[in-house]
Amino acid sequence: MSVLWRLSALLLFWSAIVSAQRAPAPPYPPDPTHKGPAWFADIAPNAGLTMLNVNGDTATKKYIIETTGSGVAILDYDHDGWPDIFFVNGDAFDFEPGHAIGHTNHLYHNNHDGTFTDVTKAAGLATTGWGQGVCVGDYDNDGYDDLYVTYYGKNRLFHNQRDGTFKDVSEQAGVTGTGKEWGTGCAFVDYDRDGKLDLMVSNYVHFDLATIPKPGEGVMCIWKGTPVMCGPRGLPSVPNTLFHNTGDGHFTDVSKSSGIEKTFGHYCFSVSTIDYNDDGWPDMYVACDSTPSILYRNNHDGTFTDVAAEAGVAYDEDGREQAGMGSAIGDYDGDGRPDIFKTNFSDDVSSLYRNTGDGSFTSTIQQAGLGLNTQYLGWGVSFFDAENDGWPDLLLVNGHVYPEVDSAHLGSTYKQPCLFYWNTGKATFQDLSKSAGPGCTAVASSRGLAVGDLWNDGRVSVVVNNMGSTPKLLVNLAPNQNHWLGLSLHGTQSNRDAIGAKVTIAVSGRSYVQEVRSGSSYISSNDLRLHFGLGVSKTIDHINVRWPNGEQEQFPGGSVDRFLSLTEGAGKPVQ
Repeated sequence: MSVLWRLSALLLFWSAIVSAQRAPAPPYPPDPTHKGPAWFADIAPNAGLTMLNVNGDTATKKYIIETTGSGVAILDYDHDGWPDIFFVNGDAFDFEPGHAIGHTNHLYHNNHDGTFTDVTKAAGLATTGWGQGVCVGDYDNDGYDDLYVTYYGKNRLFHNQRDGTFKDVSEQAGVTGTGKEWGTGCAFVDYDRDGKLDLMVSNYVHFDLATIPKPGEGVMCIWKGTPVMCGPRGLPSVPNTLFHNTGDGHFTDVSKSSGIEKTFGHYCFSVSTIDYNDDGWPDMYVACDSTPSILYRNNHDGTFTDVAAEAGVAYDEDGREQAGMGSAIGDYDGDGRPDIFKTNFSDDVSSLYRNTGDGSFTSTIQQAGLGLNTQYLGWGVSFFDAENDGWPDLLLVNGHVYPEVDSAHLGSTYKQPCLFYWNTGKATFQDLSKSAGPGCTAVASSRGLAVGDLWNDGRVSVVVNNMGSTPKLLVNLAPNQNHWLGLSLHGTQSNRDAIGAKVTIAVSGRSYVQEVRSGSSYISSNDLRLHFGLGVSKTIDHINVRWPNGEQEQFPGGSVDRFLSLTEGAGKPVQ
């Protein structure tokens, strides 16, 4: 046994002792009167999350920019071990072309007691603009996570100054775009495995107030006989963007040379990284509105090929294009392979693509019991284990784009509830939305969603950015006796956040598999730490990590119900 292996085992042992001694009392403890597996309460007002998300007029939507909403990110920006929350904000027109009122994004610091403090101004993030999406990553490998925010207009890269503040370095880093693109989703990803995080940005349409039609002015501006805002069909699309990290604080636009622009998918929203063919190189799935979705296969040479159609994830099972919004990656059937879930427009089913292991997917939305609730228009979504039974559940948030669905009685509602699908462990789900608590059944016009263990107590909470309203913070108050493990990965040769790493936990003859990813959901970014529900298992056998550079290591097992920090190079090499 090597010295590093013995040292790693000793560090994990002492980590378990320290975790047990310092385990905090949860600020919102489970309540035995609530029936499991999930009973969500919205504690955002008590927690101090009071920012108002502004995206145009609340009563009517004359332009498509007013309908897409904004994302949310969970990150530990100050390295105190407690996840904080960043909300992207939109803006509102006074309906003079090019003139906006001005609202800021919001950063909330975790107070460790169930509350948050708005530190936006102190952190240097009180910037205005019509924000859209956000992703998190340590692009310069200095140990502190940075923020990239997409906009209608030029995008922004906020560098973490390691003193509780951020600095806008967008222009000098070369990642603003031209200002003509309307950026939506984004993800940090080390696509060439050189140890530096690159940046993928999805783009929606070219939006010009001076030329865009008004509601009802054309066939693309009428829905079910009612005049509505125009788009995206009929508006000029914009290709996606890939920035390569040169390692000196700058990025180079490689969109053309990498093949990112060569796709039939347009009007793009969410970006989810996924190593779908398990070759150790990160691929990317992009949900697109009203056109085929995109699956960029990494060719290992700095280029990508869109293989969505041949892989079976471009269309629904009948070969139809869908209006995709959000996407989530998770191993819902426990076979060790990453599957894809996508939210879509109303009057359509969501998408679930099961990874067959041969480079292709099969649509299983009906077989899994998820071909329901077609009256809702889905946005943010995530796989996460709500009760730690070892099977990832699904929570998705909804809200229509047309306020006119209420006044014109078009068969839906503008504000809509969440949907909670409980994983049975048999490759199927049960719709428990109506019994999942008031936080789930309360209606809103929701968009961005991110998940994370906000108080390090083994329960994953859900943060939601609501249009024209304040956020939701959903905490599961249903008790359970299941066990869990949290993992924080740190690269040394690979990128510092270990984005792109594949982690396999061996427990009593079963394996649990997840990847570290930036971005995903609907233009949002989850906690970069991995959370594993383990059911009744009280110990783990070992942990295998395939780092983003392809090297594999094994770390010793041990006790559960704690967080572990794994550093590249401290494990036992796996040949």
